[in-house]
Amino acid sequence: MGDPITFDVDAAGERLDTFLATRYEDLSRSRLQALISSGHVTVDGQTVRPSRVLKSGELVSLVVPEPEPSHIVATAIPLDVVYEDRHLLVVDKPAGMTVHPAPGHHDDTLANAVLAHCPDLEGVGGELRPGIVHRLDKDTSGLLVVAKNDLAHSGLSAQFKDRSITKGYTAMVHGHPRQPRAVVDAPIGRHPKHRKRMGIVASGRASRTEYTVDVKYAGFSLLDVRPETGRTHQIRVHMASIGHPLAGDTVYGQAHPRLGRHFLHASLLRFEHPATGELVEFGSELHADLREFLESLRPG
Repeated sequence: MGDPITFDVDAAGERLDTFLATRYEDLSRSRLQALISSGHVTVDGQTVRPSRVLKSGELVSLVVPEPEPSHIVATAIPLDVVYEDRHLLVVDKPAGMTVHPAPGHHDDTLANAVLAHCPDLEGVGGELRPGIVHRLDKDTSGLLVVAKNDLAHSGLSAQFKDRSITKGYTAMVHGHPRQPRAVVDAPIGRHPKHRKRMGIVASGRASRTEYTVDVKYAGFSLLDVRPETGRTHQIRVHMASIGHPLAGDTVYGQAHPRLGRHFLHASLLRFEHPATGELVEFGSELHADLREFLESLRPG
């Protein structure tokens, strides 16, 4: 248990949770509310509710408990770190790495690697774990941002929810889309017959993907893709739905002898830093396997 942090109330009329949120910015308001409700915050020595209206001259005391151990195992896996500070890190994920522990991937995921990499990890929601706010498919490479604390997790999650984060992908698709620039607007849900796949389903969630054709090759097109929403397999499903599946996509298209995975790379991330408010942008070049495939193609 940490030492108490105290605050003098200099003006009356403010809610306790609001008061703390403006004076202790390391925790999100929801986390502070949970700590108040669990008795880790007192006003003049008394536990109160988050909605308690403060009076001038009162003393607010906050105790932030040490984060609980996580079920995630710290594993020393090398990470390609693009940027890091005390609030977050941006990594360039390799193809083949799963983001979160799952059956068959207990200790070899990005989350395991981040836990081992970050000695300054403060945890999320009172648990010593990285804040994974978005994901990439196992065989999709590229940029992914991870929160180290509640403040970053809350701020980044809000930006993903209101779609103010810009995510850019580089994709190679079969054929040449008729429109050089277009938006695919079609709902995505679980495929009614193939439960491990997603599909265009009338009852699915609203999904929008904008693409621009950058370069045409013989039989292929290189696209810049900007998904406005973040559904599972969104880019793969949307491109296949218009007759241009990703090169090497064995689920929604077909295998390619010169590709060991689908050609999709998260090449751009732009967002407002949750602690500083600064607009930050990160880029990633194609990984070697995708670059070699691209260089093997003939101009179209």
